[in-house]
Amino acid sequence: MSQSDHTNFVYSASREETGGEKNEGYEPLDQKTLQILLESLARQSIREKAPTLDELEGILKNDLESKSDSGTKTKSEDTPKSDDLHSITKLLLEHGYLKDEKHWLTKKGFFAIGDHILRDIMSELKTGDFGLHETRAVGTGTTILDTTKKFEIGDDIRILNVPTTILNTITRITKSKDLRFPLDIEIDDFEQFETVDDVRAAVVYCIDLSSTMKSALAGSGMSRIEAAKKALWSLYVLNKRFFPNDTIMIIGFASMASIVNPVDIPFLKTYDANDEFLHYTNYQAALRLARKILQKESATNKRIVLITDGQPSACFVDDEFQKNKILEEKPYSNFYAPNMSLLSKIREEKNIKIEDSGSLVYLCYRYKKVDPKIDERTILEAKKCRRENIEIDSIVVSEEMELLTYVQEMEKRIHGRTYHINQDNMDKVLVVDYIFNTKKILGSKNM
Repeated sequence: MSQSDHTNFVYSASREETGGEKNEGYEPLDQKTLQILLESLARQSIREKAPTLDELEGILKNDLESKSDSGTKTKSEDTPKSDDLHSITKLLLEHGYLKDEKHWLTKKGFFAIGDHILRDIMSELKTGDFGLHETRAVGTGTTILDTTKKFEIGDDIRILNVPTTILNTITRITKSKDLRFPLDIEIDDFEQFETVDDVRAAVVYCIDLSSTMKSALAGSGMSRIEAAKKALWSLYVLNKRFFPNDTIMIIGFASMASIVNPVDIPFLKTYDANDEFLHYTNYQAALRLARKILQKESATNKRIVLITDGQPSACFVDDEFQKNKILEEKPYSNFYAPNMSLLSKIREEKNIKIEDSGSLVYLCYRYKKVDPKIDERTILEAKKCRRENIEIDSIVVSEEMELLTYVQEMEKRIHGRTYHINQDNMDKVLVVDYIFNTKKILGSKNM
């Protein structure tokens, strides 16, 4: 198989994802205006404190005015002033891009912005920089190729290459005698198309929502969490567009973990000290929930990708024995469990439901070190994943070498991989990594 060429990717939106039929009777939106508004919506939605719909009106008007008044190459006589539109948010509501809710992006708006982000990413990647991982295992598949191979007894005759088979017969006969009809076709003349089997993949991305993910990046002006959200946003759109048989799921984690609806990715928020104990980092919570999700998946390839900027500083305590073992060594250890008021507060403010809410959590933050009990519980959970043939990779979005060293050692113990990346390029790294590692192809031995 040849390498994948991203320049051939075609960007289109399905009727389901764009909200179905076009709205009738509303003021039209030209493409130039729409692109300016989508760019603005993308920036505003991934902010740590996203604006309300009322606040969004003024922001969008200012962005339109700045684009139309600027002396940059984006200036155009066709770019409208904000006064040309009666109410920008109302217009976007009418066209199905916004909804009057706390998370104001509709599915149509989510995919429209995601397409824009993904298009920018793909345009910056060079042709041939990435392709598909392949295996040469023999087998039959569901996708028919242009190449052929000799037919073997027991193969599926439905994929017989008839023109090539007849040509083989003619070539054989004319070598020894004149050609006569009907043709005497022999089994050695048969030739069939080769096939590949696109093996489904299920990937769970675990995004760190601990308080340190608020830290700003030097180059882009975004924070770590904003860069991670933008990257996951484009990745999910890539999956839906080009790998619809694969499954991508998102988990947000700090001291505890939650399943994230992909269309809520832009509005994810980090935890902080006001959220009691939830702003610590619990790898085990992310791995346990991801494993639980993947156990229900029938995909051949299962994978967990951990995106984090901090070492684990929390783990679960599943029974009294584990708790007592910790207390024997550290009598003043802290154990926490979320109460109903905290769970309600998180559900209201962050629109997420914490899993394993009845579990006890052990907290121990050690500067640039990991508590041995937390390390033990983390590695044990990771090994459970590996025993179930779930791969685990980690993406480190921190410049602290102690963190990188810890994650590398953890991955070495479970035979995983570590990526230490420039946060400003996180979106490109995730997109390329997904294409490389989730689409494995089975073809014939002659490929």
